[in-house]
Amino acid sequence: MQIHVVAPGESLYAIAMMYGTTVASLQAANELDAPGNLVVGQALVVPLQGNIYHVQPGDSLYSIGQRFGVSVQQLANANNISPNLELQIGFPLYIPQQPKTRTEVNAYIEPYGETVSDTLINAAEKNTQYLTYLSPFSYQINRDGTLTPPPLDNFRQIAANNNAGLVLVVTNLEEGAFSAELGREILTNRQVENTLLNEILSTAEAGGYRDVHFDFEFLPPDTREDYNNFLRRTKQRLSEAGLMMSTALAPKTSAEQTGAWYEAHDYAAHGEIVDFVVLMTYEWGYSGGPPMAVSPIGPVREVVEYALTEMPAEKIMLGQNLYGYDWTLPFEPGGEYAQALSPQQAITLARNENVAIEYDETDQAPFFNYTDDEGNRHEVWFEDARSIQAKFDLIKELGLRGISYWKLGLAFPQNWQLLDANFDIVKPG
Repeated sequence: MQIHVVAPGESLYAIAMMYGTTVASLQAANELDAPGNLVVGQALVVPLQGNIYHVQPGDSLYSIGQRFGVSVQQLANANNISPNLELQIGFPLYIPQQPKTRTEVNAYIEPYGETVSDTLINAAEKNTQYLTYLSPFSYQINRDGTLTPPPLDNFRQIAANNNAGLVLVVTNLEEGAFSAELGREILTNRQVENTLLNEILSTAEAGGYRDVHFDFEFLPPDTREDYNNFLRRTKQRLSEAGLMMSTALAPKTSAEQTGAWYEAHDYAAHGEIVDFVVLMTYEWGYSGGPPMAVSPIGPVREVVEYALTEMPAEKIMLGQNLYGYDWTLPFEPGGEYAQALSPQQAITLARNENVAIEYDETDQAPFFNYTDDEGNRHEVWFEDARSIQAKFDLIKELGLRGISYWKLGLAFPQNWQLLDANFDIVKPG
């Protein structure tokens, strides 16, 4: 799988000829809704025919080797050329087959209301083939420890059809927000805890769940040890029932990091107790904040590198957003919230506004600016093939357990193509 960035004047036909593939193949892989009207700066994934790569401007054996995970000497030997050969544009280079890295993949899916929308059902049916775990979000805890389930429709059957494990996600959400008061009640009232664990065990057995995932956020800082002890007791009961246990962790860069979202999340304790964690490595750019990349590679790396000082790599799932934001400028704190959009919607917006997509090499993220019909300036940051490949490279470099997506239902076809090309996805035994 190759990534091609559209240059001015390029057509889909010309790109297909360049790589020795077909227009239909490019259109299908990228789910192009306007194949005759590409956006300058748009990143396309190119399914290679066999193992042949055609040299592009700026390529070297080293850069090509880095892209495909092979050494310069392996490329030279496979093609019977000198490692120092100056490559000519268009030269057909054979890429030796390399074993894929095994990885686990989780994706949350968040139905609203009392029924699951057709959009979410279609997304689950289409993408669960790439998942180790499917995680409906979420079972909400009531003040007495009972659970209120989300609408589930046929998620269990979809997971079974694709050999994916179903995850029981439990949260301290109350009236649409994470509740510190509810969190304290759950973690400090043993009667509530016992009711909750009994509910979890009966729900897991009835629903065919394999993992219980706690996403407790905005907890009071002084409940840090209460949370750790809750997890220790819970782990014992879940293990006895043959269930795994995992948690979601706020993106910290030190044990002493302050703030309501961070202090009760003890990386070292979670790394010791649970089977795996999901690092919520996104939302640097968020709807209520100033425009910036949602998951810039530098800050993401800092969080992971800190996590690795507290727990083994095989327990870490990298959190990854499947969305971007459209901010109206100038940004004013407390003002208009940015609008969320999928990567496909971002490309369509750039095309409709007739603007080129740019790429921030430091943050490893695409963006663009435009002016709407009312004269308002906008700034859009989102994800594309290049930005997601940077995260895949980080997972492989640091030997992480896998990746966890927030959330299904947002169109990003390039992600799934590249995920499949990069990894051998682990399925539950």
